[in-house]
Amino acid sequence: MYTPYPENMMESIKKVEATRAQRMKTEPARLTADEKDSLLKAFHPDYNPEAFAEIKVGPNKGQKAPLELAEMLHSTSRLLKEDIDLTKIDYDVDVLVIGGGGAGASCAIEAHNAGANVMIVTKLRIGDANTMMAEGGIQAADKENDSPVQHYLDCFGGGHFAARPELVKRLVMEAPDAIRWLNELGVEFDKEDDGRMVTTHGGGTSRKRMHAAKDYSGAEIMRTIRDEVLNLGIPVVEFTSAVELLKDEKGQAAGAVLMNMETGDYAVARAKTVVIATGGAGRMHYQGFPTSNHYGATADGLVLGYRAGAPLLYQDSIQYHPTGAVYPSQILGALVTEKVRSVGAQLVNAEGEAYIHPLETRDVNASGVIRECREGRGVEVPGGQKGVWLDTPMIEMLGGEGTIEKRIPAMFRMYMNYGIDMRKVPILIYPTLHYQNGGLEIDGDGFTKVIPNLLVAGEAAGGIHGRNRLMGNSLLDVIVFGRNAGKKAAAKCQQVELGTLNLDHIGAYDAELTEAGAATGEVSPKLLPKYARHER
Repeated sequence: MYTPYPENMMESIKKVEATRAQRMKTEPARLTADEKDSLLKAFHPDYNPEAFAEIKVGPNKGQKAPLELAEMLHSTSRLLKEDIDLTKIDYDVDVLVIGGGGAGASCAIEAHNAGANVMIVTKLRIGDANTMMAEGGIQAADKENDSPVQHYLDCFGGGHFAARPELVKRLVMEAPDAIRWLNELGVEFDKEDDGRMVTTHGGGTSRKRMHAAKDYSGAEIMRTIRDEVLNLGIPVVEFTSAVELLKDEKGQAAGAVLMNMETGDYAVARAKTVVIATGGAGRMHYQGFPTSNHYGATADGLVLGYRAGAPLLYQDSIQYHPTGAVYPSQILGALVTEKVRSVGAQLVNAEGEAYIHPLETRDVNASGVIRECREGRGVEVPGGQKGVWLDTPMIEMLGGEGTIEKRIPAMFRMYMNYGIDMRKVPILIYPTLHYQNGGLEIDGDGFTKVIPNLLVAGEAAGGIHGRNRLMGNSLLDVIVFGRNAGKKAAAKCQQVELGTLNLDHIGAYDAELTEAGAATGEVSPKLLPKYARHER
């Protein structure tokens, strides 16, 4: 007998198998708006009052932020007591892109193509980013039965009507061109024999508009645009972090102080325009959640921009992807793409009950998983954690033999590495910290509203998705707003005259912290998570 799980889990699987035939005939009904609101307020982590603190300083003073982010915002600059010679310019460019993921790379490509002298600085390697980790696909309304208007309505509603309309409009209107651009660069999208792209549903979508490259869509997109950056000869300074923004006496963004991650040495980069494309915050492990994010996702851009005076938007809103791996422990928190549900798998509790529609929006489904586990309908794994089943054998029963290896091969391989054949048995999941819904506030063109010549693109920007993001809109976001930032930054730098560089804002910020009695004694940005255990 095939028994890849401990005895208690195998007993639960018997209940899952017993209800499967009936569940294949009927899916759970969609929740009403009131039912969704009730579920979110009772179980979503964003509604946990003990997980947030009041911001004591800066433009968002009086608002709340996750405890871990608030600690970084209440910390001082590592340059406060350093003597940095700002007259010694190590790099002098038109456009400085901070971050080497999808947004940073697409930004650099467009800035270069517009004639600007552009440079990328990234604290790991180019491509070490959440873009690389994305799996399920990228949305675009580019088929006959769809339209950007319908895409807009899905996004706006899915984000609880909190997104900035001008940002959602740009996202959906430029989506078809983003797909064309990626396709022409060489992204290997899934296609029918006649060349038409295969599209599927995602949670909260009313049309099949998810374009994918199997279930490694982000890796394929990142591979392609990374190669384009390198082919164009765009300078990339790797293993180097931006630790503070530079301004001039006119208050303009004027570059950044960079730190070599290996030696700790500092360098000065002067730039006429600066683009923050530093990505997300999963490695902050808000509320102790595991994360699907890459190693460098520590909210650096939010700290840099905020200390320089740029306000945040929806910094208290985080996306917990409903399906993160919870067993085996070696892959705890790893993303189990929503595409697994798009192609037929249901969410099923320990009693074999499909308790919620598999394609509700992510925040609703995450709340549903948490509810089942808290109320005793979860499956316990060694170590005491709990999860619910994602009934993957349904995929091949509905789509035919070979569907899993064809449509979600990366998922199949990940689980087979641990002796779990998802074609034969369901997999166990629990929400994982996945996406930073909020970020630095931008206008419709990607500029911050307070600091001239400072743009933000990708996950570090707030307002594009409101308070919840739909599947496939993050890969779209990094391409649309990354490309846009590159074009706008290149155009803007032609009009910019920089004055004398300074770091005056870090002293002013420290004084504000001291006056508020809010200083933590720590330095920020965090740069990398700290996992080392120190024995006493």
